[in-house]
Amino acid sequence: MSATDVAELRGRLVNGLIPAVPVPFRGNSVHTEALQEYARWMATQPIAGVAVGVHTGRGRHLDPDTRRQVLSTWRAALPRHVIVAGAWDDASAGEARELGADALLVFAAARDALGHHEQLSRILPAIAFYLYEAAGGVAYGDDTLHAILSLPRVLGIKVATLDSVMTFQRIATLMRRHPNKLLITGEDRFLGYSLLLGAQAALIGMGAALTDIQAALLSANVRSDWSRFVELSATCDRLGEATFRAPMEGYIRRMLWAAAADGVLPDDACDDPWGPELPTSERDLVRQAVRDARAARN
Repeated sequence: MSATDVAELRGRLVNGLIPAVPVPFRGNSVHTEALQEYARWMATQPIAGVAVGVHTGRGRHLDPDTRRQVLSTWRAALPRHVIVAGAWDDASAGEARELGADALLVFAAARDALGHHEQLSRILPAIAFYLYEAAGGVAYGDDTLHAILSLPRVLGIKVATLDSVMTFQRIATLMRRHPNKLLITGEDRFLGYSLLLGAQAALIGMGAALTDIQAALLSANVRSDWSRFVELSATCDRLGEATFRAPMEGYIRRMLWAAAADGVLPDDACDDPWGPELPTSERDLVRQAVRDARAARN
């Protein structure tokens, strides 16, 4: 892929929503029909693409056959959208390229982060991933971030601190030295504010449900429609409060519940084999958040 092609791919993501999609399970087995229907539904939404096999999609936990099934399903359903695949080594990056992914979201490396990103970006254009440490991320320093962002096939960086506004502010300031790279928000709990800080796209697990509301928030930001922006930001904040809460690894099951509450998934396709067990009262809370968001949307 030439420099022109890399720039074109980056342009396809600007101002776009890229939902990080979970995998619908029934027990310990992928609910194949629900996965296919979910992918077809997502293709009708106002999105730039999807992120498959990343943290929300349990990419590192899936066995190779399941990873291939999931990525193949999404590629078939979204032939003209950008598919971002999670990658942590040469094998996962090569698999993503073989199955038609357009770009990689690179899981953090505690050692030789620059070499890690340089190697994987040779396989497919890459997005760096600044993920909060409790979820397996690495707190890269400024020098490391500058070096990674200087790589020609790195499209930009997704920042998902969870609750560190100060860290997001620091990275947003740092990005001014890289005007041709994307600052991509992964901040489900302060999505609107992260856009005001200069995020040019959103790659978020919250996008797995009520997708049109979040896409509308990005659109309002681009149009400087501030009354609509404030309204939609508040709606997204309430959804984030119901789904991205302790225990934090439960957010994947909660987003599956949210999709089911919005009629996108069947109720029995919302298991997460690697997540914590959650009480029924939490599902009720998510259902209410979806009802409230739907009422605001209508």
